[in-house]
Amino acid sequence: MNIDRIIREIELFDGLKETEVAEITAICKERRLQPGELLARQGERGDEMYIITEGFVEVLLGGRGENPPRVIVNLGPGQVTGEMALLDQGPRSATVRAVSDPTIVQTIQRQAFEALCRKNTQIGYIVLRNLALDLVFKLRHRNLVDR
Repeated sequence: MNIDRIIREIELFDGLKETEVAEITAICKERRLQPGELLARQGERGDEMYIITEGFVEVLLGGRGENPPRVIVNLGPGQVTGEMALLDQGPRSATVRAVSDPTIVQTIQRQAFEALCRKNTQIGYIVLRNLALDLVFKLRHRNLVDR
């Protein structure tokens, strides 16, 4: 699998040069999961984001008391989750669980990303701008749906 190619196709990294994509790839760490294994748990502190490179994960909300968690979306190769952890170390907004065998993700630790941004501010500007645009889109969409 070509991680550089996958990263180039992700909106979060749109606008990065080839050399900058290689710098992002250099801080990625591969993680393999079995079906049912949790990648992130709702409410726990987040300090890394995930890029799905093979297989699928499901994003779940809720699951307190007698109510089972409900699947809100399935994500596959080239999709990301946990990207808000690049901004803060707040609680995870959802649980993410592997559903395929194998499920392979690339993790980007917040500290590694921050160090890269200090070294190459252009990468930080582009990625954080893209992240902000994505969050603005989601917020506006949610506000329109709630009306």
